[in-house]
Amino acid sequence: MSTPVRGRGSRPARGPAADRARARRPARRPKRRKLDPVILRRRAVALLSLLTVVGLFCCVWFTPMIGVRSVDVSGVEELSADEVREVAAIERGTPLVRLDVEGVAARVRELPRVSSVEVQRSFPGSVLLQVTERTPVGYVRAADGAHLVDVTGKDYAVLAEAPAGMPELVLENPGQDDPATVAVVGVLTGLPEQLRPEVISATAKTGGDVRLTLALGREVRWGDLTETPRKGAVLMVLLTREGKVFDVSSPQLPTVS
Repeated sequence: MSTPVRGRGSRPARGPAADRARARRPARRPKRRKLDPVILRRRAVALLSLLTVVGLFCCVWFTPMIGVRSVDVSGVEELSADEVREVAAIERGTPLVRLDVEGVAARVRELPRVSSVEVQRSFPGSVLLQVTERTPVGYVRAADGAHLVDVTGKDYAVLAEAPAGMPELVLENPGQDDPATVAVVGVLTGLPEQLRPEVISATAKTGGDVRLTLALGREVRWGDLTETPRKGAVLMVLLTREGKVFDVSSPQLPTVS
């Protein structure tokens, strides 16, 4: 029996053998798209920018590259700059951005003479400590010397001898929580500027019976802290008169005797 011969227009044979032949043919690879050079350039710039930012962050935050190199102190008079630096305890090389400003300020304020302190970072590597020392308004005499007292009533320093030109505070229980102390320092700081050098001493047993001893043996009965500016103005007028006792506890009805 003869096998039919396929013609030119006949369809290719179908069957398992044909399927295996087609499977062995290599698959056509998709054409690769060429990236736009502009896009490549933008991606490279973005990557470099990101790496730069990360590198700068690491340098600033974790390395001493922008760290503390010097600690400058200003505003000190009785204290020394070295005393302030020692208690501030700022380690050299500490990254400025990680410096515990509040912690430094708290440590400096522990010095009794310090009233306040401002901590400032100064790039690339400096820290400035702006110190304000306490100003005494008077002293309390004690067995170990003269205790300086500031406007808050705080006893913050002891001197071997009483400072010249400063009023003595005669108080039973001096301290920041003592009403008599608060009243006395309040009166002294509220006095007219030209009158303060005349005050030799200030005394009180309560917050309502402040008395001042002035030069030439004159006494001022002040009373409490109320109307302090008015009392000071009235007293300046009364002191032009002859007398030893000047009572301004009631400024509406002052007396001289």
